[in-house]
Amino acid sequence: MDDKNNELETEKVLDDAKAPVTDEETAAESTDGDEESQLEKDFLKLKDDYIRLYAEMDNMKKRAHAETEKTIKFAVSSFAKELLVVADNLERAIAAMSDNQESCTELLKGVELTQNELTKVFEKFGIKRFNHIGQKFDPNFERVVQEIDDKKAESGTILSELQAGYTIHDRILREAMVIVAR
Repeated sequence: MDDKNNELETEKVLDDAKAPVTDEETAAESTDGDEESQLEKDFLKLKDDYIRLYAEMDNMKKRAHAETEKTIKFAVSSFAKELLVVADNLERAIAAMSDNQESCTELLKGVELTQNELTKVFEKFGIKRFNHIGQKFDPNFERVVQEIDDKKAESGTILSELQAGYTIHDRILREAMVIVAR
């Protein structure tokens, strides 16, 4: 008898499946489809918003990191500028002692060693001296303090340097004071 009951139940399920679908059932199914469609649209919009915000946060993080590196790299600029005066005075002392080498030999050696140490410290912190003598004047690197007539040199050529110019990590720390040909 159990087999007969199972057969009857199976026939009933098959008959229900073959029965015509009513308007109410169709409306309920389309509402479910619309809800699913709307949910999917909302999901895609939220996903897009999330991806955009994530990218924006990543970019902000990168910009902040770059700004921090830049700040650290150039934090010593004002201190370095003050040390340039010391370097200038050492050069002047060496030039003055070169004229009287016999009486100042030991002092000259000491000043030259001090200058060498200062140069090493400058290099360690990315401070470099530049020398453009013989090249065309560049207003980004030099300041003209005097122009002289020189028939051998082309107009605008740097003939000599009155004060050295320096860069710190490829940024101008101090422009050179130069004399150029007219």
